[in-house]
Amino acid sequence: MLQREYKFMKAVIIAGGLGVRLRPLTNKKPKPMLPLDKKPLLEHLIKWIKKNGIKDIVLCVSYLHETIEKYFEDGSKFGVKIEYAVSKKPLATAGQLKTAQKFIDDTFVCVYGDTIFDFNLKNMINEHKKKKSFVTMGLYEYKTHLKYGVIDTKNSGKVSAWNEKPEIKVKINMGCYVMEPKILNFIPKNKPYGMDNVIKKLIADRFAINSVLVKKGFIDVGDKKTYEKLRLEYRKRGKI
Repeated sequence: MLQREYKFMKAVIIAGGLGVRLRPLTNKKPKPMLPLDKKPLLEHLIKWIKKNGIKDIVLCVSYLHETIEKYFEDGSKFGVKIEYAVSKKPLATAGQLKTAQKFIDDTFVCVYGDTIFDFNLKNMINEHKKKKSFVTMGLYEYKTHLKYGVIDTKNSGKVSAWNEKPEIKVKINMGCYVMEPKILNFIPKNKPYGMDNVIKKLIADRFAINSVLVKKGFIDVGDKKTYEKLRLEYRKRGKI
């Protein structure tokens, strides 16, 4: 699919959270506006979306939303068009997405605003359309080592194996989706509601929920330790 075919597709960015895990950094600044290399996190995300051929963006905002609106305005100085869906209070991921309903009438991309992405979004959109999915989830291959020995046993209790501090690989949600607009009908209005609740409901109702696995190009900037590490990395890049 050529980039021009994404001309009328929209991306919705969920950017209304309180940023509790990043306090006190978020006491006077919304999480998506925390700086990385002198630019807000949200600006990096918008740049990635634009690079993947989407220039129409809806920002779902709430907490300290005036700061975001003042910086990005209508998006023209960033080469995109930005519209704002404003809620009086944070509504969690899906609840915040619901506020964008009046802006959405076709297949769209939805991303969380506290994340850095660097993978091929176009391929994900293509897979969504190819499989005629209702929702396509971006998944990330996450690896971790258990700090304990894992013991396998038979039903009788007999020990059959010992695996010392094994590496565990799982697929985790990245907070990047391609969705059909009718998903918004499954989300209650003006109520905090998680995206997990929506997806579980759709799976139970046998909707076509597919996924794309990404092995690199994802950072969740959800806590102070991760943010400070990422900020240092961006600072070093700027000196190269």
